[in-house]
Amino acid sequence: MKLSPIMKTNFFHRAPRIGASKGAFTLIELLLVLVILSILAAIVVPRFAGKTEQARKTAAESQIATFGTALDSFEIDTGRYPTGKGGLNDLVQQPGNVVGWKGPYLKSEIPLDPWGNAYIYECPGKHNPTSYDLMSMGPDGRVGGDDDVANWQTNKR
Repeated sequence: MKLSPIMKTNFFHRAPRIGASKGAFTLIELLLVLVILSILAAIVVPRFAGKTEQARKTAAESQIATFGTALDSFEIDTGRYPTGKGGLNDLVQQPGNVVGWKGPYLKSEIPLDPWGNAYIYECPGKHNPTSYDLMSMGPDGRVGGDDDVANWQTNKR
């Protein structure tokens, strides 16, 4: 019996077997990948976890140094550091009772610290009685403790 070309292709064509792999991953392969990813995450995440907080602390130190430069310029121009209610805002907006103000001494408004709190400014300062105290309360948002960032030296043990 002679087969036509159409019957040849249908005759020799096999139906796929049930349960045969079609290029999918097995459950064991997926679990193995998840275990490998978990191990990598356990190694990598702790190395970067503390970096965010250190970066915020460095940013606060940088902002305090920037304020220091602006405050020194204010003092050179006016003969004193900002006092009273104005505080750091006197660096941006001219206070009414100051002669010689040549500001603004900062390019923008007074920023919040990296944790979203206002900087604390006192003049004259308790720690720097001849100038000013300037500090960020740090991540806990409270004055005091080892996490405060300030323009004076503290004895940390």
